[in-house]
Amino acid sequence: MSKKVTLIVAVADNNVIGKDNDLVWRLRDDMRFFKETTTGHIILTGRKNFESIPEKFRPLPDRLNCILTRNPEYDAPGCELFSSVSGWLETYQNDERNLFIIGGGEVYRESLEKGYVTEMFITHVHGEPEGDTFFPDFDKEDWTISVVGTGEKNERNDYSFTIKKYTRK
Repeated sequence: MSKKVTLIVAVADNNVIGKDNDLVWRLRDDMRFFKETTTGHIILTGRKNFESIPEKFRPLPDRLNCILTRNPEYDAPGCELFSSVSGWLETYQNDERNLFIIGGGEVYRESLEKGYVTEMFITHVHGEPEGDTFFPDFDKEDWTISVVGTGEKNERNDYSFTIKKYTRK
């Protein structure tokens, strides 16, 4: 695949990304970064991750929402359905918009293992909350890493965090 594919995620120090199909923190400044980064583009999410988004926010506005599901009859008005990441990539290979993989854990794992991801924005959340969904391990040696933002623990953010951009070497 020649098209840039960006993964975007918030990961705790212990690799937790969620619990009980929900976020384990409130990071309003990171949510703003996510919205600003993905608005106007094409996002891919797994079905469970899509269902974890509060109903009033689904589909995410001002983005083409694509859902990865094995059920071709899945009811998600305003969204496109796909049965594979590769099918999604083929469909939008020539689209001028950027492609973002927004979760959850299984979609992240498959996308990294199959080498689809060329760029990542990882919000490193400085804490170790309990969780049942984890971000997969990956070899940092394969990536060029730069810091693109930070956030402090305050009334808007449950934890401090550092946003890093990873570009495949």
